Amino acid sequence: MGSQGLTCTPEEVNNLKGDAARSEFINHFKEVQRLKTQLDQYTDLSEAQIDRVKEQLPEEQLRGFKGMYLETVQRLKAQQGKGGNADDPIQQLDFELVLFSSAMIDYDYIMDLIAHTTDGKPSKQTMTRQQLIDLISASANLMDERDDIVAYINSLKTDESLNEKAIRQGYEQFKAEKSAKALTIMAKKHGLTSDALQSFVDVILDRMIFDGEQLTDLMEPLELGWKARRVAELSLMEDLVPLLNKLAQGRDISGLAAYE
Repeated sequence: MGSQGLTCTPEEVNNLKGDAARSEFINHFKEVQRLKTQLDQYTDLSEAQIDRVKEQLPEEQLRGFKGMYLETVQRLKAQQGKGGNADDPIQQLDFELVLFSSAMIDYDYIMDLIAHTTDGKPSKQTMTRQQLIDLISASANLMDERDDIVAYINSLKTDESLNEKAIRQGYEQFKAEKSAKALTIMAKKHGLTSDALQSFVDVILDRMIFDGEQLTDLMEPLELGWKARRVAELSLMEDLVPLLNKLAQGRDISGLAAYE
């Protein structure tokens, strides 16, 4: 951080200039996390030694750096997926996300914590919303859903008490509405109707199969020549593939790889 003229704080990670600097941050902080994990496994540290570790890297600052690490990983993984020169530092990165995962932090645990932030009852699990967001941001477990969960937490009313069932139902509805909105914007961009595009996506997710003939049918109302239609199809799929993969929640959609 110092070599870039930045103070060593999580907030400054966004100010790193260039992929080489961001790659260097990934490699350095990955080693910090590996050492911290090793330290946590020691059972014979004295109180003075534990205090020294905390002083060197306070828990709140560590959590902040973890969040920035995972945010940077998402950015660089997207660039990795596009391919590139083998000598490119980004192509050589190994993110080792297992270092940033926790067996404790899973979907059920987070839904329960969100409920506790709204019920107003004193509990050992109760956190402020910001503490909960920081916890989610610092864990690789829910990396693909992190933005949606954080947005959902921020959308909840501060004076409304909800149980875990209501939280789960609300989150699923929140995601559905967000996806529908994204599809509406996408449909308008590509000259399609929202209903047609939504039906196309629903069939794919229902069967977990991508059918090229159905894509042709979807584009037919545009009345394009085959060359122009092919260009339009590729443009649509460039926008649609990331959303389909997100909605598939880790499941494989047969036939989609041709467009990835």
